[in-house]
Amino acid sequence: MTQVDLEAKPRLGRKRDHTRDAEILDATIEVLAETGYDGMTIDMVAARAKAGKATVYRRWASKPELVLDAVACMKAKDLDLESLPDTGTLRGDLVAMVRSPTIQESQRKLQVMAGIVSMIARDPELAAAAREAIIEPRAAANRILFRRAIDRGEIASDVDIEALCLIGPAMVAYRTLMLREPVDRDFMITTIDRVVLPAAFAR
Repeated sequence: MTQVDLEAKPRLGRKRDHTRDAEILDATIEVLAETGYDGMTIDMVAARAKAGKATVYRRWASKPELVLDAVACMKAKDLDLESLPDTGTLRGDLVAMVRSPTIQESQRKLQVMAGIVSMIARDPELAAAAREAIIEPRAAANRILFRRAIDRGEIASDVDIEALCLIGPAMVAYRTLMLREPVDRDFMITTIDRVVLPAAFAR
């Protein structure tokens, strides 16, 4: 057999099984939220996912690769931008967005961000993935709500939508990450009434 034949012949080996990927990525997020990046190990993730350590390593060669994929996949659970509340007023829309499942998911995402903060500073790719998965989904929903308010003539057309969109997520992040206090419905509505709406209507 010639060298060309050897190179052309397909290599035999075990095919990668991707059926467990979702479970492993979910387990990674859970462990990250509980222990942080530095405390997390592949063994912990494998045990949580009820998978062999070799199964994890066949798919992800290192812990950073696994964490990056897990954080990026969080975006798949974003809000449905096609079915946002439409109450006819900006306050009504913003308050209607304050639902228990939404609050719980936001807190979970922020716990993950707290867990990877030590790595974000060293890894621009992870920082971008975290921003897209944790901050951007709520900001994208807010953009739609504020543009509706502009179209209704409820707020001025020259308001800084990008700044307004980040007020809520920024205050939630500060409360969770820095103050270590829970985010509940009362906090969210107070933020809407005392910070977001005054900023939106200010001239």
